[in-house]
Amino acid sequence: MFMNKSRTRPIVAILLSALAFSIPVASHAATSKSLEHGEILWDTFGVPHIYGKDEAGTFYGFGWAQAHSYGNIVLKLYGTARGRAAEYWGKSEEESDRWVLANGVYDRAKAWYAAQSPSFRKDIDAFAQGINDYATKHPNDISDDVKVVLPVSGVDVIAHSLRLMNYVYIASETKMLGEPPERKAGGSNTWAIASTRMTDGHAVLLANPHLPWSYPFFRYYEAQMNGPGFSIYGATQVGLPVLRFAFSKDVAFSNTVNTILGAIRYRLTPDEGGYRFDGKTRKFSVKTIHYKVKSTDGTLLDQSFEQRYAVQGPVFKQTDGSLMALYVAGLDRPGMLRQYWDMGRSHNFAEFQAATKKLQIPMFNIVYADHDGHIMYLDNGILPKHSEGDFNFWNAPVNGETSETLPKGIVSYEDLPKVIDPSSGFVQNANDPPWVSTYPRILHPEAYPAYISLTGPMSLRAQMSVTMLAGTEKLSYEDVVKRKLDTHSLLAQRILPQLMAAATGDPRKNIVDAIRVLKEWDQADNADSRGALLFETWARLMMGPKFTDFSNFARPWSLDDPIHTPDGLKDATHAVNLLDQAVVETRKLYGAIDTPFGNVSRFHIGKINLPGNGGFGNTGIFRTITWGPMKDGQRTPFHGETWVSIVSFSSPMRAKGLLSYGNSGQPGSPHQSDQLSYLSSKTLRDLWLTRTEQEAHLESVDSLK
Repeated sequence: MFMNKSRTRPIVAILLSALAFSIPVASHAATSKSLEHGEILWDTFGVPHIYGKDEAGTFYGFGWAQAHSYGNIVLKLYGTARGRAAEYWGKSEEESDRWVLANGVYDRAKAWYAAQSPSFRKDIDAFAQGINDYATKHPNDISDDVKVVLPVSGVDVIAHSLRLMNYVYIASETKMLGEPPERKAGGSNTWAIASTRMTDGHAVLLANPHLPWSYPFFRYYEAQMNGPGFSIYGATQVGLPVLRFAFSKDVAFSNTVNTILGAIRYRLTPDEGGYRFDGKTRKFSVKTIHYKVKSTDGTLLDQSFEQRYAVQGPVFKQTDGSLMALYVAGLDRPGMLRQYWDMGRSHNFAEFQAATKKLQIPMFNIVYADHDGHIMYLDNGILPKHSEGDFNFWNAPVNGETSETLPKGIVSYEDLPKVIDPSSGFVQNANDPPWVSTYPRILHPEAYPAYISLTGPMSLRAQMSVTMLAGTEKLSYEDVVKRKLDTHSLLAQRILPQLMAAATGDPRKNIVDAIRVLKEWDQADNADSRGALLFETWARLMMGPKFTDFSNFARPWSLDDPIHTPDGLKDATHAVNLLDQAVVETRKLYGAIDTPFGNVSRFHIGKINLPGNGGFGNTGIFRTITWGPMKDGQRTPFHGETWVSIVSFSSPMRAKGLLSYGNSGQPGSPHQSDQLSYLSSKTLRDLWLTRTEQEAHLESVDSLK
């Protein structure tokens, strides 16, 4: 068992002790009085159920738990957010440090930390102290190369949060210094289904973010945070002290990545050592920034660079050599973590909406449901207000010579697209623009500034999401679970009959073989599906490597018919020729055109290697797995299904979920791959919400003294 014995008592011993002293095991009040911070019940999936003596005690326990499950990653993330990664780990981290330092992340984190309320600052400090205390008491659990980051502070917690939200999601170096960033992709699903659409009369929320499996700052962590007056269950990204996908007995909410343009790139015109602004030459502000780089022999080399600043923000060279000033919205809004905490602690829609109105979270759609049956979709974000220009205009570098392009404030909560309690009985988002967040749609782009979002097109995954919920049929909880786990392809349902009709009668052997296989295919990406790999290969040829090119369809996508377009084959002969090519490529890649999907698509972590299911979202598959390239006869997930929870506000609550890659990243942990069998079998776990359930599935207990 991955556990330091000095911090754990065997379960049998706990039970015997409880019996001997006539103290019920389920009595948290009886045991917590003697604990300084509280305790953690670790269940058999490595999920920490934290019981804090007070609010700060719960945060302390959450920090302790993350250090136990992801200590090495947390410390690496915090060291990077300081802008000292090259000092700690060498030259390969230098580019990251320069970006963090140039944008003043750590200095701003100090100001943000000071701006927190005294009570919440106490919570943040407690979270950091939980990390430190775990590392002190369990030094063998922490890799030597990251111990240099210790101790961490509340400022480190804030700095990591700031870097993640504002300089990874909103303004990453890759997006800001290259071509106009593509504002499609990503991948997350979320549904809120009103009580009127459920057979038992209780609202349901699905949380289903999709992110890369191997990037440390995107890694999800499952936990429950209990304290006086609150019990919140959910998931968050490693290193954050609050739950971003959360539910309680009263409310539930989820996020998906949206297209909010929270950063603006200003194209500068050099002029006499400065830059042109409002018809005059303006000097850059200049600051010399010092940092260190660890050499291969362990010595530290002093380095420095001059960072220039324009009116709009720090100045960088783009890949073409031109000068760009970067403006990031929301840097004067330090309350992102507190807003998430207030959302989780809400008891009803009024309290939740009061929290969201603060607009401290820089981006992400927010989808909500509650025990009273209310549901909401909000196209949330800290969005600069402009007097002109559409989405594509502000997504590209804009003229930095004039103050006319400076933001005119922030778009208010009242002016952001939102849907509350629609008559359709559902809201959804699958990273699509806000306009079809319910169906029939009630949001119209012309009612909003053109820079709010793209009009479309709507992805096929998002269309499948709406298709599965549209109509008047009432759903059971089991119906919702079944639809979430469905792997059928909307693209196949829509276009395969036309492709088969066009190919029928073609004498080429490859076409004859393809028709035979595709006729028997179930149009799903299940482990035993034969033909799925062939269709996927054809779709890639038809729609490009990301399945986003709709130009080969006869009928283009239209907002007037958003869930039935695009449709038809623009050139049937070309489509059949692509099928012939797909046969050749499928045989080359996978050995045969009827190779079972799961033979080569594998859920493989460590020693666990299981047949996979689920496919590319842009082929209209709701259960999204973005498969990596073939290697050694198999391909494994690069991105896709991570955290899933489906919560019903029934009494008692029903909650099922899964964290695909497990709830730990520490070496030797049994919880790195122990949930893959559920992913492979297309099932979900029961989430253990009550102390009684947790003690029935108990792995160990940490007393937080």
